[in-house]
Amino acid sequence: MTTTQPPAAERSARAHSFNAAAAQYAASRPSYPSALFDTIEETAGRSLSGARVVDVGAGTGIATALLHARGADVLAIEPGEGMAAEFRRGNPDIPLLRANGNALPLADATTDFLTYAQAWHWTDPAQSVPEALRVLRPGGALALWWNTDAFDIEWIARAAEREGRFFGFDPAERYAKANERLDLADPSGRLDFARHKIRWSRRVTLDTHLANIGSHSLFLVLDEPRRTAFLDEERGHLLEVFPDGVVEETYDVLLLVARKG
Repeated sequence: MTTTQPPAAERSARAHSFNAAAAQYAASRPSYPSALFDTIEETAGRSLSGARVVDVGAGTGIATALLHARGADVLAIEPGEGMAAEFRRGNPDIPLLRANGNALPLADATTDFLTYAQAWHWTDPAQSVPEALRVLRPGGALALWWNTDAFDIEWIARAAEREGRFFGFDPAERYAKANERLDLADPSGRLDFARHKIRWSRRVTLDTHLANIGSHSLFLVLDEPRRTAFLDEERGHLLEVFPDGVVEETYDVLLLVARKG
């Protein structure tokens, strides 16, 4: 199954929806496992420590902070006002520029790693691919990744079916869309991506899990009564699986890494 991009107006509304929910995003969204960054280093053939890293679409800084903790010299780039404000609250020592991946405010060949966590799909590859190649140093690496739900786990598959019924799409579309992101990351074929999948999990309260669901753009653009009704009903379903109110979320991180020759 293939999927298509939403209309431009809907896509723009969804992209901007995060700004009003930046604090919720920062508090509830999953992080990333250390194995992800190990894999990036192994594929790129160099350490993040001491490297010049530009994290684009940094959002509230979830990935940026982890890159910084690995010893990278990180610059964050984030277009959204609300997300940038939340980033600065949580990461006051990491520099941030307001821009996007289609027009990077960087000099040529100045970056060792260019990273996009949950963000490449908001760019136009016709612009973001040439920009990535422009700013990367020879031997530098572009790394793109997404946390995706592990649909082979029964409770996650059932939750996806409920969400699919609510929004009117086939749950399999979510899996297809995640893989389509990989296939369409560079339609020009200029980048030779290595693909990786890294499974990990986290245990969170039911409230955090529901806040995580509600922080996705499909829900953020809904009117409040519909969003609340869905999440209240979902709470009941999940309490049947997790009666102690602690949810084990399992993710597959889909990672693409390409080196500049």
